[in-house]
Amino acid sequence: MSPAPEPLPIRDAATIILVRRGGPVPQVLMGQRGNAAAFMPDKFVFPGGAVDAADFALSGDVPAPAETRARLVVDARPELADALPRAAVRELWEETGLMLGRPDPAAAGRAVPPAWRGFFDEGLVPNGAALRFVFRAITPPGRPRRFDARFFLAEAGDLQGRDDDFGKAGDELRHLQWLDLAAARALPLPFITEVVLGEIEALLGPGGGDRPVPFFHQTATGPRFKAL
Repeated sequence: MSPAPEPLPIRDAATIILVRRGGPVPQVLMGQRGNAAAFMPDKFVFPGGAVDAADFALSGDVPAPAETRARLVVDARPELADALPRAAVRELWEETGLMLGRPDPAAAGRAVPPAWRGFFDEGLVPNGAALRFVFRAITPPGRPRRFDARFFLAEAGDLQGRDDDFGKAGDELRHLQWLDLAAARALPLPFITEVVLGEIEALLGPGGGDRPVPFFHQTATGPRFKAL
């Protein structure tokens, strides 16, 4: 009898949901993954990705609020309280060219990991204070990759520069665009993105400021939610 395959590692990841409020209804920023992507090909998603070693090693950024940091380390390593917000900012920058940073005259001369050099060279440090932790989900078993993903909400008004300038975007996401929630739901979406859009709609509505952070994960008896 062949031995059971080794379970896939679950990587810590961060996703950022940018909200733009300048029009009649709020909009969110989404892009489409390539059709050759190993994970969720052709699906429309929010910018995001796995935490890198550079996100643990970085210093000198603006930390996330204390309440956010406390929730991020529930059932998780303490150092993720800093690394996850940094990863969210970095992935946004790499995939869209947009910079969620705070001006710092000393940023360009600071010693930082190579993955962060271009960000700091713009005279900015990552602004974790602009992030609100709103959702957590672990990819169910049986998928080609698995992530323990934390979703952060941020306002387009906290970006440095224009919110529609994608000239420095990477090639991981195509068709970057601002969409109202109804238009976003009409796109080909991963299941968890549909769930998160529902949560975002509630957060942006009356009384949304006091909502707990849902944690979606798979158990032996099926999918479960709990509040963080």
